[in-house]
Amino acid sequence: MRKKTKGVSYSKYGYIFSIPFVVAFCLFTMYPLFNTAFMSFTDYAGVAARESGEMNILGDPLELYKNLFENQLFVTSMKNTIKIWSINFVPQIVLALVLAAWFTSRRNKFKGQGLFKILFYMPNIITAGSIAFLFSTLFNFYGPMNYLLTDILGFLDAPFRFHESATASQLVVAFIQFWMWYGYTMLILIAGIMGLNPEMYECSEIDGANGLHQFFYVTLPNLKTIILYVLVTSIVGGLTMFDIPRLYNNGNPVNATHTLSMFIYNQAFGGRFFLNRAAAASMIVFVMVAILSIAVFFLLRDKDAVKERREIRASKRAQKLVQKGVY
Repeated sequence: MRKKTKGVSYSKYGYIFSIPFVVAFCLFTMYPLFNTAFMSFTDYAGVAARESGEMNILGDPLELYKNLFENQLFVTSMKNTIKIWSINFVPQIVLALVLAAWFTSRRNKFKGQGLFKILFYMPNIITAGSIAFLFSTLFNFYGPMNYLLTDILGFLDAPFRFHESATASQLVVAFIQFWMWYGYTMLILIAGIMGLNPEMYECSEIDGANGLHQFFYVTLPNLKTIILYVLVTSIVGGLTMFDIPRLYNNGNPVNATHTLSMFIYNQAFGGRFFLNRAAAASMIVFVMVAILSIAVFFLLRDKDAVKERREIRASKRAQKLVQKGVY
């Protein structure tokens, strides 16, 4: 009689290979997150507390959170962060979509696409310090931009003080963020479009759809997952913006480019070591990112799939009721 051989289960090897990631995730992500959350309810502030390491729960655990929303600098930093992110992200995603559609078009093939992709992506690989120093020099009072606007083009009678204008500083920082990241967003979208089934485009061409129709009715609906990834990563990056506004103008003038990350950094490491206040501000940023990400997931969800899941759940509940003899 033929002996039955036992099946080999490979699932345990998957768990073994995932152990390094789980350990690293717990040590470097989960522990700092929970420790920061706990610290935001304590009196852990000042050099003495930092040296002793003692943390005591506050009488009112939400005291720091209440004080933050009454802190004018924190409120200003929040408004600046949202404003600068909004100004740079909207044109960034629009341009990235246009370029991605252009590079992946089946009708408009042209030579040198690789070179253009490299040029568009290149600002993303340059260090933030170099870019901030470059733009700080370009928009200096005696910098090339003022020379161009006054002596060459004649748009201005006298040099404009870009670094002393709140609006100009915000626009420059937003433009730097846009310039650095639109190429990265473009490549992500190109990868997503190239992963779509080409038969959909062939069928749409047979039906008489032009390039614009294909973009709005074929590409965008099937690119929701990639757009979702781009939106979530942009939200995280935008609300934690730090290096460019700090290195370009150090949050000036009159805190016009002072962001939430700069506020957290200055509270924790600005010499006063208000670590509990910085922890509370960090948790507010974390909640903001979570809420916005959930909102994006909700808006870009597949409504047909959600409807189908609801119908399946309703059918299963009905079957259980029938089995119990309710109907």
